[in-house]
Amino acid sequence: MNSQIRIALVGDFRSEVVAHQAIPLAVQLAADSLQLNVSAEWLPTPSVTDACVLEAFDAIWVVPASPYLHDEGAFLAITWARENNIPFLGSCGGFQYATVEYARNVLGWEDAAHAETDTEGRMVILPLVCSLIEKTGDIRIKEGSVIAKAYGQLNTHEGYHCSFGVNPDFVSELEDYPLRITAWDSEGDVRGIELPDHKFFVATLFQSERAALRGELSPLVVELIRAASQ
Repeated sequence: MNSQIRIALVGDFRSEVVAHQAIPLAVQLAADSLQLNVSAEWLPTPSVTDACVLEAFDAIWVVPASPYLHDEGAFLAITWARENNIPFLGSCGGFQYATVEYARNVLGWEDAAHAETDTEGRMVILPLVCSLIEKTGDIRIKEGSVIAKAYGQLNTHEGYHCSFGVNPDFVSELEDYPLRITAWDSEGDVRGIELPDHKFFVATLFQSERAALRGELSPLVVELIRAASQ
């Protein structure tokens, strides 16, 4: 085993959340598959008030179950990972917040907003037409993308627990910038984004970590840890 790799799980743990049950299992399965010593530590969002809290970690995962107790803690963690080339994974709420963070801090949309928590601004994240609470669906992945390389295929079937997604009105504007949209559902709605020039920066609306509940590896968790080890 190599020296310990530390992953910050940024979110507010709730034992009843399925994804929160899956995450420790997903990390352990991935660590074992890579023969690496990995410690995954929960960071409640109210505790993330300064970047110094994040400096000791080799990777950051902004986990499901939003809205968070302290939204700014989640945004700070995403910004830190993006600006400092720290391996990053966002799932479900982490995907939504990563999209808003990018719109605000890279595209310059200071009024970028999330409809779950905001009443004014440019709504980058809106309620889904059909809720995906405890639903599953087919995912199409862009060839050559980070997500495709992780999965080793261009299709997967994944689980969700969410009611919000990317506003279709902003998809074309997002695609004009370094951020890449690289996963879609069967209807063509955005389900995954990444920064190809980053060490590892991937966010998905689906919860790949749920594979661990079936005793299976999450390819994205494997690649997060692999990137953190390098």
